[in-house]
Amino acid sequence: MPDIKPAPPPHRTGLRVIAVYEVIKTVCLVLVAIAAFHLDHQQNFERLVHWLGHLTLTDNNGLRWRLVDALQDFGPSRFVAVGAVALFYAVLFGIEGVGLLMGKYWAEWFTVIATASLIPLELYETLHHFGWLKFAALVGNVAIVVYLVRVALHTREMRKAASEQAH
Repeated sequence: MPDIKPAPPPHRTGLRVIAVYEVIKTVCLVLVAIAAFHLDHQQNFERLVHWLGHLTLTDNNGLRWRLVDALQDFGPSRFVAVGAVALFYAVLFGIEGVGLLMGKYWAEWFTVIATASLIPLELYETLHHFGWLKFAALVGNVAIVVYLVRVALHTREMRKAASEQAH
């Protein structure tokens, strides 16, 4: 009897794209956390503020001074919280990405829940402080949730059919 291999899941490419996206977000958030923990030290924070104060941005000095003022209001001690939150989300996105790359069924639902839980916040931010980047992130995350729900339901049906055939 010939050895017949099952066909690869039809959604493998889409899941890999989403997984790579999650891994990229993980790397970016780890870098943010490293920078935030580094800015916790008063000397490093003051260097950044000094550097920004002397940076020449063509036609946009107002932006530079708003950024300097915002950083000074924020203060170096709050960067520990920023770093901790960034690390938390890096772990979350890392679990999603690795799980999807490994083809784990639970990762599909884990990513749906994690991504969908942020959509209300993204919607609020987009409606009250509109920006095209925020809008694109909102649309992208809604598309990811819809796609993954469809994939997860399809996977569930395939697993159910395989289970019934085995019995």
